[in-house]
Amino acid sequence: MEKVEKYIEKIKSWKEETKLLREICLDCGLDEDFKWMHPCYTFQGNNIVLIHGFKEYCALLFHKGVLLKDTNEILIQQTENVQSARQIRFTTLQEIIKLKSVIKTYIFEAIEVEKAGLEVKMKKTSEFKMPDELKQAFEKNPDLETAFYDLTPGRQRGYLLYFSQARQSKTRESRIEKSMPKIFDGKGHNER
Repeated sequence: MEKVEKYIEKIKSWKEETKLLREICLDCGLDEDFKWMHPCYTFQGNNIVLIHGFKEYCALLFHKGVLLKDTNEILIQQTENVQSARQIRFTTLQEIIKLKSVIKTYIFEAIEVEKAGLEVKMKKTSEFKMPDELKQAFEKNPDLETAFYDLTPGRQRGYLLYFSQARQSKTRESRIEKSMPKIFDGKGHNER
């Protein structure tokens, strides 16, 4: 696929690793696509795995990785809030070469998960922890609470994650304060 070729041509890090991961994905009979600005490999139109590079590593991201058996214990949850996807990370080309058959096993298992129609049971918005600072803001301003619960569940989750990621109470309070106009406008955290 031309977009993938251009992507590989442009990247400065992980070029050889990306080429080999691409070859492995294609060897498994997956279709190549380009989504979220990365090479993505699908089975019958369903996302199976994505190749992406970071500063310290490159990775194969399995979209429904949480449903894989992970018999080799190599899948990594990127952050605590990632519910479905799991990564296999690589720091050298040699690692990929050494794990080639294992990677293929994981890809074939991911295809079987798709064939079986398995879905990841996502946490409901109500299951996400609400920061105390947001509860206090609701007590002070009931209109904020109304506006918050009028948001779509996805927008509510976005704010809950954004507020909760701050380590200090002061930062959480500041984030809530700065987000209030957007909440009242019915917009999500990342919307303009």
